[in-house]
Amino acid sequence: MATIDMTTGRPTPHLMNYAVPLVLTNVFQLSYNALDAIIVGRFIGKEALAATGMASPVMNLLILGISGLTMGAGVLMSEYFGAHDLGRLRREMSTTILSGLILSVAVAALGFAFMPPLLHVLNVPVAAFAQTLVYLRITFIGVPFTYCYNALAAALKSAGDSKTPLVFLSIALVVNGLLDVVCIGFLGFGIDWAATTDVIAQALAMTMTAVYMVVKMPDFRLRRGEFGIDASLLRKTWEYGSVTALQQSIQPIAKLLIQGAVNSLGVDVIAAFNAVTRVDDFAFTPQQSISHGITTYVAQNRGAGRTERIRPGFRAGLRLEFLYWILIGVVVLLLHRPIMRLFVTADQTRVVDLGSQYLTTMALFYIFPSFTNGIQGFFRGMGNMSVTLISTFIQASLRAVFTWLLIGSLGMYGISFACAIGWSAMLLFEVPYYFVYMRRRGFFDR
Repeated sequence: MATIDMTTGRPTPHLMNYAVPLVLTNVFQLSYNALDAIIVGRFIGKEALAATGMASPVMNLLILGISGLTMGAGVLMSEYFGAHDLGRLRREMSTTILSGLILSVAVAALGFAFMPPLLHVLNVPVAAFAQTLVYLRITFIGVPFTYCYNALAAALKSAGDSKTPLVFLSIALVVNGLLDVVCIGFLGFGIDWAATTDVIAQALAMTMTAVYMVVKMPDFRLRRGEFGIDASLLRKTWEYGSVTALQQSIQPIAKLLIQGAVNSLGVDVIAAFNAVTRVDDFAFTPQQSISHGITTYVAQNRGAGRTERIRPGFRAGLRLEFLYWILIGVVVLLLHRPIMRLFVTADQTRVVDLGSQYLTTMALFYIFPSFTNGIQGFFRGMGNMSVTLISTFIQASLRAVFTWLLIGSLGMYGISFACAIGWSAMLLFEVPYYFVYMRRRGFFDR
């Protein structure tokens, strides 16, 4: 499919053409995740639903760490694409895949071995411990597949092609969903198969993307001498990628701390929290997709020396973020109870009530991450990863602290208020810093 050169033309169409496939990819992914939770909750039981919920922070830590590494590499590849330096782009892609593959195999082995003590630290209830352990151990086997798919997708996205990853991920998720329905819904298999089908889907998405790039994308086909790890590019890749991975990992680490507070309140609260976090993803992930579009736009234009195009593109991205908040906020505010009823059987009214408390407040609070994600996309595109790291640390640490302080007295409302406090502090740091940063670099004089 076609790449997008964002160094010419109006920014809004470029961002739309880039972000819409990403949003569709994420909505499709999240729809599958929600369907997976519905199948697990209805056919295996609320203990299994709670188990996948308690596994979620660990999985998110893993996936966001991987996406952080590939996101940092993607910024470099976007710069090289904007500068039309395809040889360096291919060497960067090879370095990213090979170095990350070595790391992901090590992470998979360590995760498999040390999962039991980690679950004890997280206060996983005895009733759900065995299912959570099995689910996570199988999931960790798929880490290398997940990494390679994300690295290949980052290479395509750096050239503005966000449609191809959508196609292959969609195919993989359809296969995943069909396997879930057959194996869990009809054959009555347990939570181990919910994890196994995920690994199969990851391997399928990786294979299809790799074959496509070899056959259909000559610019990404490695030449003689380009396959290997370039030491000079490796240093820069890990400089960008490690900071971004650390920044991406802060949120799930905070989620682990929050999950510890939630776990102390019993299975009903755990199940409700697992369900509402699936809904949260429909707000956050498309916002992050728009943010990725801003990153690619800014990085391509910076690589091409077209810095006068950066501010208009950033403003266009923020407008898209705001419009999406209106859409998701209205949907969640109006349909919070029907949404919660999808996840549990009709007799689980307390789970529905708890989830509805959270969603009615979060529908309004989703406006905060719409702007924080846009600002972070700008700074990533400018190569200023430290700002995203600091601001994320501020937000996540305050969210975790206030969750522990408020959950005892306010319950699910306390979790949502803690989110709003963290995001507000994040904006209080990012917005003034943005104006100082732009003024020092003379952007307001152009």
